[in-house]
Amino acid sequence: MELIVDIEKELKGFRLTSQFEIKQEIIGLLGASGSGKSMTLRCIAGLEIPTRGRIILNGRILFDSEKRINLPAQKRRVGLLFQNYALFPHMTVSENILFPLQARSSEEKRAITLKMLERMQLQGLANRYPSQLSGGQQQRVALARALAIEPEILLLDEPFSALDNHLRRQMEDQLLESLSAYQGLTMLVSHNMEEAYRLCDELIIMNQGKITMRGNKDEIFQRPTSLAAAKLTGCSNISSIKSQDQHRIIAGEWGILVMLEKNCPQGGTHIGIRSNHITWADVPGINTFPFYPLKVVESPYTVTVIGRLVEAVGDAGQTIEWEITRDQWEGIKITPPPWQVCMPKEKLFVINGE
Repeated sequence: MELIVDIEKELKGFRLTSQFEIKQEIIGLLGASGSGKSMTLRCIAGLEIPTRGRIILNGRILFDSEKRINLPAQKRRVGLLFQNYALFPHMTVSENILFPLQARSSEEKRAITLKMLERMQLQGLANRYPSQLSGGQQQRVALARALAIEPEILLLDEPFSALDNHLRRQMEDQLLESLSAYQGLTMLVSHNMEEAYRLCDELIIMNQGKITMRGNKDEIFQRPTSLAAAKLTGCSNISSIKSQDQHRIIAGEWGILVMLEKNCPQGGTHIGIRSNHITWADVPGINTFPFYPLKVVESPYTVTVIGRLVEAVGDAGQTIEWEITRDQWEGIKITPPPWQVCMPKEKLFVINGE
C-alpha cells in the first residue's frame, strides 16, 4: 500500500505545496486552520483539482497534470469522512450506506449493508434517519459509508471536532477498533495535537500551505525542528537565538545563556523547551536561573506559573510558562520568590526557522 502526493494548487492569496509518500501506517496531517490540510485531502479524493503535479495510489495514477489524467472521485477508491459527516438527512441509515454502491447488484448491496451495520454496531438503526441519531451514531454511519466501497485509502477530515471531550475519547477508541480490520491506508487531518498523537503513528506538520516537518510522532513532540511543529505540539516557551558557540547559546527574549546537550545545529534560529520540562532547582547549577512569578493559572490537575527569568523593567523580557503538579505548587507557593528553576539541557531543542 502506497500513496504518492506531489502537488501544487494556486488559490486566492494562498499557494498549497504538498509533497509526501505514505505507506501502511496511520498518518496524521497536523496544522492550524487554513494551513492546507483539508485541501490536500480534497485533492486526493478528487473533489478539488490541483494546479499541477501528480497523485498515485498503489501504482494507479489518480491525477497527473502532465499526462492530463484526472480520475473522477467515484473511480478513485478513496473513502472520505467529512468533518460534519455529510449524511443525507432524507435518507435512512441503510440508504446512506448504500449511496456510493449504486453500480452494485441488489444482492451485493444487501450483503455489504448488513456487513457494515454489524461492523459499526448499528444493528437496529437501519431505518432511522440522521436526525434520530446521536453524534457518535452519525459518525459511525458516515464511516460505514466511507468503508462500504472498500477504499484503498481512508481520509478522515477532523472527524471528532463536533464531539464533546467524553464522547471524543469513546469515538477514538471505536475508530481504532474499526480500523484494526481495515487493510488500506489511513490519513487523519487534525489541529488537535493530543488527538493526533493518540491516533497516528507518523505526523506531517503543515503551515501556510507547506510541509515543515514529518516524522515519528514521538520524535516530533520531543524535538520539533520547525516553529510550526513546536507551536502545534504545545510548546509555549520559544526564544530566538541571538548568538551561539557550539554548546552555548544566548536566548535573546529570555535574557539568558543556556548550555545544550549537543552542538547547536547549523541554521538554528530558535530554542524551545516545554513548560512541563522545566524543574525546580534546590541549588544553582547548569541552566538554573532565578524565576520571578507574574501570574498563576490553575487547572484541575496542574498549575502553570507564568514569569520571567530576568529582573526585567516594565514589559521587557519574554515570559516563561512553567507547568507543575498541584502537589508541587502547594510546596512552592509558600517559598518567597525569586525561585530557582532549571532548564535541563537534554530537554532543550533547537528550531530551524518556520
